[in-house]
Amino acid sequence: MKRFLVPRSSFLVGASRFLVPRSWFFVGFCLAVHFGLSASSANAGNEEPGTNKQETEEEVFRPEAGKFPPLEKAYPYRGELVFVDHANRRGSIRVQGDGMFFRNDPHPFAMLPYGIVRYHGAPADLRDIPLGTVMHVRAFLPPDPTISVVPVLPIDNKEKDANHNRGAGILPAENHVLLLEDEPSHCRREGLVWKLKELEIKNNAGMIIAARAPKQGEGGKAEEETMTFDAATRVWRGRECLDIEDLVAEGTWPADGKKSLEGQDVLLGVTWKPTPDGIFTRFHISDIWLDDESMDRAAHNQTETHKAFIRSRWMPAWIDDVEYGKFGRATVTATLFGGMDPSLYADFKKGSSAMMNAVENTLKHTHGAYGPAHMASRGSILEVVQTPGEPPLGSSGIQIRFETDLIIEGIRPTRVVRVRPGDWPQVQVPREEYLKNGDPSVDERFPSPDIFPKY
Repeated sequence: MKRFLVPRSSFLVGASRFLVPRSWFFVGFCLAVHFGLSASSANAGNEEPGTNKQETEEEVFRPEAGKFPPLEKAYPYRGELVFVDHANRRGSIRVQGDGMFFRNDPHPFAMLPYGIVRYHGAPADLRDIPLGTVMHVRAFLPPDPTISVVPVLPIDNKEKDANHNRGAGILPAENHVLLLEDEPSHCRREGLVWKLKELEIKNNAGMIIAARAPKQGEGGKAEEETMTFDAATRVWRGRECLDIEDLVAEGTWPADGKKSLEGQDVLLGVTWKPTPDGIFTRFHISDIWLDDESMDRAAHNQTETHKAFIRSRWMPAWIDDVEYGKFGRATVTATLFGGMDPSLYADFKKGSSAMMNAVENTLKHTHGAYGPAHMASRGSILEVVQTPGEPPLGSSGIQIRFETDLIIEGIRPTRVVRVRPGDWPQVQVPREEYLKNGDPSVDERFPSPDIFPKY
């Protein structure tokens, strides 16, 4: 198998020359400098990316190909989404730490191929999340540092103090994400709500004191947090979309001054905005959902958006087994990835036709210049099986057995594919979402400035 080598560009600092992956410049020169200089030059020549002399199998966990990693082994953190490269399923997050939030460098992350994104309590793609949204992250070390699409850092990087009043924990080496979810998605999954304690308002803007706590029963003392709101904050009630001025006009909130909110249960959308008065880590409320009906409606709208997206790009899965026959025939067993709406899985039926195409770990189609169907293996679904027990996060627990009379190269055990049931639309994907001529070259995986037109 051809080994993918990351192209490198060099730059001088003082009298020393440093080599860094060219892809780093895609997420900002400042990131390249920060991460490129983090390892000493003495060690850089002697160690492979992502290795450490103290690293052992007992101390370090990395996801393995063909196995869904347990959520409890993921490293959790929280921060503001500041950059998205949706076509390559990666981006950057300003991670919350103990220091001055605004000084924290954007920290690159990559979604695992089976990594799940959730927005408004529903399945989502990275393109659905507005920049500035505060996200909860569960992430791992790179499964294979040699082909990571984001910088590979020392495994103890989360313990290091970033200096300049930023503190530790803001640049974790765990940057391959299993679960990325916004605030209401996190609260619904964990059975939490925000309890509003008090507000202070003037000119339709102000601050709210609130605490995140279990929706049912007691779960210990909840830590209070002060957040800002303004006239652009949306308030959702049933089928209504209100603003702060509406709450003031109906007398629910005062026009000026303070009011106790008596622990009112709500769900909040949380973002970050630059804050005056020397407060460097104060988050902002973008949305308030006052009841379950309004939150359910937001989740429904997002679900429909994601269903249409998956039907046009095909269901991601990985190959468990291939039984080869004669003259290119094969029977393939694949596990469909999790986190989708149940109606999508229901479209996989025994006896129905299907197509299966090889994709990169970024879920980009290979052989896509004439559309993903051009080189895909065609055949029928022999069987659809729900594996027993609760599937791990990232897996649907659904296996399909697919028979084809012409199997393509990328369909091999542990490799990632996309599958299209026969009744899904057959459309062309945009240029940035497939690899030209099926060649998984370095420049395709790490786009260079050449992707831009020549004028």
